[in-house]
Amino acid sequence: MKTAEIHVEVAPGLALFVPHARRVGTHPLAVDGVSTLGHVIESLGVPLTEVGALVVDGREVPPAHIPAAGERVAVHPVRRPQSVPGAPLRFLLDVHLGTLARRLRLLGVDTAYESTDIGDPALAARSAAEKRVLLSRDRGLLRRRELWAGAYVYSTGPDEQLRDILDRFAPDLRPWTRCTACNGLLQEATKEQVADQLKGGTQKSYDVFARCAECGRAYWKGAHHQQLEAIVARALAEFA
Repeated sequence: MKTAEIHVEVAPGLALFVPHARRVGTHPLAVDGVSTLGHVIESLGVPLTEVGALVVDGREVPPAHIPAAGERVAVHPVRRPQSVPGAPLRFLLDVHLGTLARRLRLLGVDTAYESTDIGDPALAARSAAEKRVLLSRDRGLLRRRELWAGAYVYSTGPDEQLRDILDRFAPDLRPWTRCTACNGLLQEATKEQVADQLKGGTQKSYDVFARCAECGRAYWKGAHHQQLEAIVARALAEFA
């Protein structure tokens, strides 16, 4: 008995997820008449978090569509900027994305981050409980069913990662309003209020301070401020 097949074409932007032999053009893929199209596409290697539309014979269908023999399927990437309905836009990053987490917080984007590996089930559960978009380079993690929303981080470099996430989700930017250590909101503080965190040179050289309302960490325009200002300036110039 001949195996039923559909014909699948994956958009160039998603080509990195599929085997080299399937990256260009349309290719046959076996189906069983039971599995959903979403399952079939994920088994090919493409996380559904990265799929914007599934088009079957010219009409868009949901991932729950059961593909039939002979159908021609086009897999499109998410449209940008991507809308995430159902909750205010906020993120959760896995243990490998610490630099990206700090940069998003620097820009005032609500960003939770796990500095230790708590495991995929716990990350996905937190994403669902707090309605946060999980950012990760782990394709398996992005396929977990309990995940509320997710996105693959395509680059390994922090500059490119930040640019990609800002382009994809277009979050509101409010630089210098969040603690880069814990994500808490910053408040103005006097020198006296943060004196226990200041060394002698800092006490003499600076008069403007902020303090995190959650963890109490103090902030001022120290030695690294120029580098941070450059990150903020680039982001505002491109995405504000």
